[in-house]
Amino acid sequence: MDKFAEGGNPPAGRRRVRAAQYLRMSTEYQAYSIENQRDAIRDYADLMGYDIVATYEDAGRSGLNLEGRPGLQQLLADVEIGRADFETIVVYDVSRWGRFQNIDESAAYEYRCQMAGVRIEFCAEQFANDGSIGSDVLKAIKRSMAAEHSRMLSQKVFIGQARLIRMGFRQGGKAGFGLRRLLVDQHGRPKGVLSSYEYKNLQTDRIVLIHGPPDEVATVRWIFNHFVRTKKSQLEIARTLNKRGLLTDLERPWTRESVHSLLTNENYIGNSVWNRGSTRLKSHRVHNPPEQWLRVENVLEPIVDRKLFRRAQILLKTIHRHMSDQEMLVALEALLARRGALSTFIIDAAPDCPPAQRYSWRFGTLVKAYELIGYQAPKNYRYIYVNRRLDTVKLQAIQEFLAAVEARGAVAAYDAETGVVQINEELIVAIAIARCRASYFGYPRWFVKADRQPLPDIYVLIRMNPGDLTIRDYLIAPAREIAGKRDLHAHNGALLDSYVFPTLMPLLALAERVAVESAT
Repeated sequence: MDKFAEGGNPPAGRRRVRAAQYLRMSTEYQAYSIENQRDAIRDYADLMGYDIVATYEDAGRSGLNLEGRPGLQQLLADVEIGRADFETIVVYDVSRWGRFQNIDESAAYEYRCQMAGVRIEFCAEQFANDGSIGSDVLKAIKRSMAAEHSRMLSQKVFIGQARLIRMGFRQGGKAGFGLRRLLVDQHGRPKGVLSSYEYKNLQTDRIVLIHGPPDEVATVRWIFNHFVRTKKSQLEIARTLNKRGLLTDLERPWTRESVHSLLTNENYIGNSVWNRGSTRLKSHRVHNPPEQWLRVENVLEPIVDRKLFRRAQILLKTIHRHMSDQEMLVALEALLARRGALSTFIIDAAPDCPPAQRYSWRFGTLVKAYELIGYQAPKNYRYIYVNRRLDTVKLQAIQEFLAAVEARGAVAAYDAETGVVQINEELIVAIAIARCRASYFGYPRWFVKADRQPLPDIYVLIRMNPGDLTIRDYLIAPAREIAGKRDLHAHNGALLDSYVFPTLMPLLALAERVAVESAT
């Protein structure tokens, strides 16, 4: 049933509705341009008797998740903290709200708006979003179609990239030590060598690999020859390179891992190997099995002889074969039995044990690997490791917050000595880490020192997940409600229910209001 009434004008005497519009465009279709959406929503608003009083926009943003969509985040924050001066949000269609791979995620954001008294309307859909069985079924189908569209588009992009790889072109990633990226036009004519963080700006341009400076090429050949001839460990080779004052292509000292990466890179024999790992649909990067790799031979002039490269691979398999989780733990346990203690230095110096960094990659942290073999790391080691990471998390959150506040027209300054952020010399915000610990019954509890004097205006507690490695959410509340509390749990009455947010958007909205009031 068509949702528009015949005639095109609202009934006489009908109250005009205050509405907001949400606009989103990724990059795929001109039909979904911001201008087209704005025009369609304007026509819809005129027909329905709506006044568009606010606009939220995500231009050039993927619809696969909430991250990287400040417009939608701001909309949700304004609605949930009661700052929204509208009762309806008009969106072009279901796909503009998002192409979430889990359609329940799309429904969850709409539900949050409905719970705050703000409804969602889709002006280009042929159903009224009125909660009826018919509209709910159609909406669910549309959400599934939007998610499927992203999956199909991802597959098409993958096929296109694979085709370019087979043609000998480079698809992203660093060139590698001893190699450089050359930009060529659609006819294969060179346009120039790209420096780090330089990229092509024409869709028809392509990138190929070429040899780098002669001294780097000579170093690559020396590494292969020295490794095969002397059978020295990759750690010893890294130390030799560092003594010579040489740096990697990332301008960092050499490590066992960087030498291993060079020795296994088929670019040096002229091959291009692609799809070793993938991050499709904004998911976490996964390592693909070798049968899914795409290998194209003779795409550039070799630096290393193929026979020498094969000998290096045979030697690597002998002394550095791929180890299962259990084999890595057995090697670590044997090292502990020999040395009586473990540390990053001890592990990296052991030729028969994978490097410490690989344990961190495989098990999440080195401390976790220690726990799996029953080794209790020294308290000072664990304390230093966790505290360093938490300091990094806090500093990153503060930096992102400062940039976002200033982008909204306010002036923000962070005082490292007092640990507070001052906004427009009026609002004082204290940001602190709330470490997570499980209670006796297994429920999460957060510990924090919120006894700063004098009291700030607002406390922001960054609540961590168990293990204190990732952020769970943010507790944003007036300082008087947090002051003196050291133990918070998930059921602290109205406090946590009212002030816990997935992002810092509510605080940014407050900072923006302070900026406006200061200006007036």
